[in-house]
Amino acid sequence: MYTLRDMDVDVIVVHGPSGCGFMASRSLEQAGVRVVTSAMSETDLIFGGSDRLVETLRTSYEMFRPRSVAVVGTCASMIIGEDMEASIKRAGLDCNVFPVESHGCMGDNTQGAIKALEAGRDAGMISAEETERQIGLLKAATAMERVSGLTSKSYLKPAQGATKLRVCRKICETLSSGGKVAVVMNAKKELAYRFSDIFIAVDEARRKLGGSTFFVSNTDIEKGLPRIRKYSEDIMCQLKEKNIMVDAVVGGLDEYAVIGEKMRVEVDRYSPDLTVIVGICHAYPGIGENDILITDQPRQLSNYLNEGFTNSVGEISSHSMVMGTQRIIPMETSETLRELVRGL
Repeated sequence: MYTLRDMDVDVIVVHGPSGCGFMASRSLEQAGVRVVTSAMSETDLIFGGSDRLVETLRTSYEMFRPRSVAVVGTCASMIIGEDMEASIKRAGLDCNVFPVESHGCMGDNTQGAIKALEAGRDAGMISAEETERQIGLLKAATAMERVSGLTSKSYLKPAQGATKLRVCRKICETLSSGGKVAVVMNAKKELAYRFSDIFIAVDEARRKLGGSTFFVSNTDIEKGLPRIRKYSEDIMCQLKEKNIMVDAVVGGLDEYAVIGEKMRVEVDRYSPDLTVIVGICHAYPGIGENDILITDQPRQLSNYLNEGFTNSVGEISSHSMVMGTQRIIPMETSETLRELVRGL
């Protein structure tokens, strides 16, 4: 469903029980995507839910007048073999409507995203070339998580990590002594709206304390699905408004799993005294024990701490904060740094 959002689909019809759309619809509605369900009942599981789907499609069209509608399968509708394409034809809507044959028993969650990409390609929402590119990135992300991410352990207990005051003091100490601080943002999609705030805070610290900085981000405005490119445009424009220059743009917001090596090359040229990595930190190779890692995942924090990266902090609940925004949102770590700098 998030992949369909990134393709700028207007309405998503979840063909299944009403509960299937509960959590996802909250976030997606904030991002401007309308989400409804066909609300399949126990009777529909026996006799089929085609009539419900046709009715839901027609009602949704009358209500929202969308240009595009995606019908997403669920465990309930797929297990009983619902023919969603036939129902779409019966509904006869005057817009681009296409099915996504996905369900929750497919294995890796990226499998559903791949199904959405392939369906979007067949419906003319994205090109065949971009589809293959996106599928490659999803497979790379799955492989990365198995090696060093959230699925690398059978269980990860959520952790708190270091205090934000402690890591911000390290930044201040480095800059005030005339040192060099590199900030690397390797963010996943809309989370960049929050993680990019670290550039603003560190730049403010440099202006007052001295030292030098080097900023690297994965905000290439030419890479990604339509909505993802817009995120990069927003962020780069807002940084420019604050006279902040990103020294090296490496890849797009959907390429976080494959650009770590290139980012490391840029940072190594700068030879920093301190490196701050935000976002998907474990995609950055050769992390040092003194590096500062900032993630939105409490379980990923546990992974970092177990690996000996004691300067790891969490920006928990970031994902809920960035849904639907078009502006950079302050991080707790950034605010702590600003407060610390003001007191120096």
